[in-house]
Amino acid sequence: MSREHAIVLRAVLKRFGSLTAIDNLSLDVPSGACVGLLGPNGAGKSTLMRLLTGQAIPDGGTIDVLGHRLPAAARAARARCGVVPQADNLDEELTVAENLLVYARLQRVPRPDRPKAVADALALARLTDRADTPTDELSGGMRRRLLIARGTLHRPDLVLLDEPTVGLDPQIRYDLWTQIEDLKARGVTVLLSTHYMEEAERLSDVVAIMHTGRLAAYGSPRDLIDRHIGTQVIEFSGSRGHLAGVEQQARDAGLTTRRAGSSLTVLGADDAGIFAPAHPVRRAANLEDVFVALTGAQLA
Repeated sequence: MSREHAIVLRAVLKRFGSLTAIDNLSLDVPSGACVGLLGPNGAGKSTLMRLLTGQAIPDGGTIDVLGHRLPAAARAARARCGVVPQADNLDEELTVAENLLVYARLQRVPRPDRPKAVADALALARLTDRADTPTDELSGGMRRRLLIARGTLHRPDLVLLDEPTVGLDPQIRYDLWTQIEDLKARGVTVLLSTHYMEEAERLSDVVAIMHTGRLAAYGSPRDLIDRHIGTQVIEFSGSRGHLAGVEQQARDAGLTTRRAGSSLTVLGADDAGIFAPAHPVRRAANLEDVFVALTGAQLA
């Protein structure tokens, strides 16, 4: 495997009975980069995470993680990876520091190095003053910070983050972004599965959009916007009948539309003149527009 890539997938296939969850997927995750993994429900993101952690075995293709071929060398790969699950599985009966210490033992951090490893993890999570606090007394945001710190305590080369900020309010999410940015500053490779578009745009060097088990798009957020949408989109508001007429005009012009209540967004329309006499509002295109254009779905 190239040293330039922490993860290399080639023609990976995973089926569950008659369902094909991963369909001939090839994907590279550059070393030292943060790759945002986007996709509607059922796109295959969770299955991909299970494959990368050795919890599932592919039915075809090859998976290399940090130079280790999976599933044969899954144990060696896991030793160099940090995994932050979506589900909160902290030990409620232990304090914050005790949770970290137990994990340090499980990850075989040498005994002399454990106190510093725990102290560094507390600092990363901004929980140094909460070291002796019982875990069940932490707020939701603190628990998520602790989960990330626990998953990175052993200084992994690669961190897999499975929707780490789901269900959290914007301020707590922002705090976690800072924690993830700290990991990036250390040179850690991050694969971030997320449902939040702003999160993907802010943190990701590269974005991979999955749809029906396949890779629909791959590139930097800016490159994807320029390639699939352009610089701007146009939005219309009005009655249902008015929007239906505009929507038909867009379809006749081969353009993708998105309806939301009493508004209609037309993607990739550089010339609003085709919709005269309607009066649209122009705005800058964003990554969510790309997602909708490629998958036909909203992030949820």
